[in-house]
Amino acid sequence: MTKLLETIDIESKPNPEVAIIWMHGLGADGNDFVPLVRELDLSGLPAIRFIFPHANAIPVTVNGGYVMRAWYDIMGTDIARREDEKGLRASQLDVEALIAREKERGIRASRIILAGFSQGCAMTLQAGLRHPETLAGLLCLSGYLPLHDKVAAERSDASLSTPIFLVHGRGDGVIPIARAEQSRDILKSLGYQVEWHEYPMQHSLCQEEVDDISVWLKKVLVS
Repeated sequence: MTKLLETIDIESKPNPEVAIIWMHGLGADGNDFVPLVRELDLSGLPAIRFIFPHANAIPVTVNGGYVMRAWYDIMGTDIARREDEKGLRASQLDVEALIAREKERGIRASRIILAGFSQGCAMTLQAGLRHPETLAGLLCLSGYLPLHDKVAAERSDASLSTPIFLVHGRGDGVIPIARAEQSRDILKSLGYQVEWHEYPMQHSLCQEEVDDISVWLKKVLVS
């Protein structure tokens, strides 16, 4: 039984009908994206429960073994060549446990969005593409598709109907935009509906991106 990760929960209004599980990047924690809730335009949307989990603290190889919150280990600067498959799959179970808790709290899978930045983006795709039900959407910021050579064999049929929002900064020096473009192209070749945006920014967020997220949330949550 996977022990549930600690989370920060924020409800936009009472009696939430939607859950957004939002995963932070390497070395951050669940607090990182809490301020974003106030910046999003949630007008016209049903009540949303935002869940910001804290990843477990593990030694990170690329940072000299320093222990920090991370969804999986980063072996070196070439993140495509050596991936921490064991760590990715362990954190996938943690994300699945959070989805299960939201379903227990009365929110259908079709009203649950997975979201994440950088490593959190990778986890959104790792878990979301393999989840056996169609989710409301995958919100993928400044990250990439992990274990990309295994997705075709492991993805669920239900995930093909889950819309994907994939965005990246053109000046990203942490995860080059070419990696995100490759991820986009792989997803599209597998039949996924991918909405792609790129911005004149580095490994961060910008206002135009926040505005586009608000528009996309209304697109996938308001039928």
